[in-house]
Amino acid sequence: MARARLSKADQQLWAAFSQNIQLLPGKTKLPMEVEAPPAARIAAEPEKPVEPISGAKPVHLDLAPGGLDRSTWKNFATGKMRAVRRLDLHGFTAARAHHAVTHFIERAHAEQLRCVEIITGKGEVLAREVPLWLNAPALRRLILAMAHPHAANTGSVRVLLRRIR
Repeated sequence: MARARLSKADQQLWAAFSQNIQLLPGKTKLPMEVEAPPAARIAAEPEKPVEPISGAKPVHLDLAPGGLDRSTWKNFATGKMRAVRRLDLHGFTAARAHHAVTHFIERAHAEQLRCVEIITGKGEVLAREVPLWLNAPALRRLILAMAHPHAANTGSVRVLLRRIR
């Protein structure tokens, strides 16, 4: 059975790793190869999209805001208050989703809707980003409260909009 050879990148990675460990007697460390300075590497490498942090958990939202009575909060947080409109973000890129969420909340507030729902799905990126987008100053002034419809369902966010006075 032939042994697979490590690629040059894997060899460099292993050599860098092995410099920080104590080897067993009789074993030798791989020699470190000289790399290009960081500035030259950055200029030569194409720009890569930001990868999601693995293991990052979505933001948990169930916080009662000031100025909201207990019964309204309880009905909203437990899902008894029905969402009048829903936005499903399945299949959206983060940029498209951000634009869609902003437009959706602004339009729902202008139409004087009270409770809406944004479905993010179980994907890490949107489930983590949507609450941050909703807390941005442009949208936060329109929103009274946010919660997940059920503790086990972090794939959607219910939004209670402020009334126009």
